[in-house]
Amino acid sequence: MIFEYLFYKLDFAIGFIKCNVAVALGSQIEFSSLIMGNRIEQFASGGCTCGQARYRLASPPLYVHCCHCSWCQRETGAAFALNALIEADRVDLMEGEVYSASVPSYSGKGQKIYRCPKCQIAVWSNYAGMGDQIRFVRVGTLDDPAQCPPDIHIYTSTKQPWLELGRAVPAVEGYYSSRQYWPQSSLERKKRLRQEST
Repeated sequence: MIFEYLFYKLDFAIGFIKCNVAVALGSQIEFSSLIMGNRIEQFASGGCTCGQARYRLASPPLYVHCCHCSWCQRETGAAFALNALIEADRVDLMEGEVYSASVPSYSGKGQKIYRCPKCQIAVWSNYAGMGDQIRFVRVGTLDDPAQCPPDIHIYTSTKQPWLELGRAVPAVEGYYSSRQYWPQSSLERKKRLRQEST
């Protein structure tokens, strides 16, 4: 038994190191392929308030938006919305269920917000502009939201005046070009999505 236990601890430690190396390399390692025994590695996990819906992210997100548009402020009742953009097939609903509700958006194309049917907490959205291939995961629903700090502040033209933004994170008055700001690894992942959809 003692040898089995030690082997398990060593196996777990190796997996932990692999995951941290992948994060350091900017998602260049596919987290969904890191399988040891029958345990599938994950980058992060999260869920709704009541615990009915639980999900995990198989890799770091493509990019993280901190959106200050008036629409996000109204929908969240807060000064901004923090969303982690990630491929839909890298979001695994492990427990429970979610339902979608179609709501208007600033672009006029609308969005689908996915909520827990019990506590009504929104866990992610799909925007018409990005389609069903990319989910905007609500960072606040992660077990550890600090794993996904913002990569960019958008629509700062309508941000609350009392909110001071630091200079370490890029900020734009409206939207932006992903080619200008996204890391190369994320651009390559986005390119693969487009190729798969054609």
